[in-house]
Amino acid sequence: MAINLFTEKQQEQIVAAIKEAELNTSGEIKVHIEKKCEEEVLDHAAFMFDELEIQKTELRNGALIYLAVEDRALAILGDTGINLKVPNNFWDATRDVMIKHFKEGEFAEGLANGIKLAGVQLKEYYPYESDGVNELSDEISFGD
Repeated sequence: MAINLFTEKQQEQIVAAIKEAELNTSGEIKVHIEKKCEEEVLDHAAFMFDELEIQKTELRNGALIYLAVEDRALAILGDTGINLKVPNNFWDATRDVMIKHFKEGEFAEGLANGIKLAGVQLKEYYPYESDGVNELSDEISFGD
């Protein structure tokens, strides 16, 4: 099972990064990790986006960071509310930060740093609201 890909401490590091990122933005960030991706990564990430119900945030400002570790496949998908506001290359910096770490075998650090950057970037379009509700669990979801 994919949960064995990260130690408990690494999982806590990633969840802490999500919580930190969401202090910058009303946007919601979800991380889903699998060992392998048996289909085209964007297709599977879109499937997981729906399965995890990321599209159910009130402002449609959820984002999914999908990683298939063994296949070295990464996808970052924003919901409609994000995609209508941000430039086409919006996720490139987040992706690049993650890949830099991944190449060094630093998957938890890459995810954590990319997540924090995503929170900073989303702040411009979806600033933090002190009365905001955490609409998506900050916990990492794992697949096979």
